[in-house]
Amino acid sequence: MLGYLILLFTIIPALELTLLIKVGTHIGVGNTLLIIILTGVVGAYLARLQGFIVLRKIQNELNHGNMPNSQLLDAFMILAGGIVLLTPGFITDIFGLILLIPWTRALIKLWTKKKFESMITKGEAIHFTSLGHKDDRYDDIDIT
Repeated sequence: MLGYLILLFTIIPALELTLLIKVGTHIGVGNTLLIIILTGVVGAYLARLQGFIVLRKIQNELNHGNMPNSQLLDAFMILAGGIVLLTPGFITDIFGLILLIPWTRALIKLWTKKKFESMITKGEAIHFTSLGHKDDRYDDIDIT
């Protein structure tokens, strides 16, 4: 987990900065800034549009007495995609767009489902504790 955080907060911003500088030298600073602003605006619009569509699906599922599991995952992915698109950079913009497009989001959900099923069949468990040590007053939660 620590490795992913190091990747997320150090390597990706360094790659983004390098790519922004390279693109800026080829097409100019103004054009680069325009692309960054446009992807932010388009991303916010797509996130809003997709968010309302998923919200209607969630309400429909709840009205029929069903738990909207898939739609809640969609909503989380749309939120993450919108946030990532607002950060300046080309790599994060591509990842954000992937999370906002319905058919690519469906592929990610399928991969996530298979990953969780694999973890369950292998007996891998997710272990949650509040402070990193066992408190005899509370039971730890094991999800298998």
